[in-house]
Amino acid sequence: MTWPADHPLVSAVKPLVDAMGAELLGPDQAQADDVVLAWEGVDVIAVRLPQLSDSLDHILAAMERRHGKPLAELDRRTKQEVVRTLEARGAFSVRHGVETVAGALGVSRFTVYNYLNRENGAKGE
Repeated sequence: MTWPADHPLVSAVKPLVDAMGAELLGPDQAQADDVVLAWEGVDVIAVRLPQLSDSLDHILAAMERRHGKPLAELDRRTKQEVVRTLEARGAFSVRHGVETVAGALGVSRFTVYNYLNRENGAKGE
């Protein structure tokens, strides 16, 4: 079975699924870790959540689209805002998250840690 692309539940969740970098499947294709969504008691669709590292890549790509250019081309202040946003979204809890973000921003890991420490220091004041 495939999933019904024109179903209202699919239409409602697809933007969120796309933003997360998840995958839509038919409910019959669901595995133990997938989330099956039902409508009026009938399984309509399954959502396969991405691995955390894949999610980070997806988030970085979405941020590039939002800014309209590669993150490495942003000014320092905007890069700091990106790091704050990524921290709030849990990007640095992912293994090699700092390295991945540093690469995307075109800065060193040390610079990312400085941005994080600067933000955390400001919160403590």
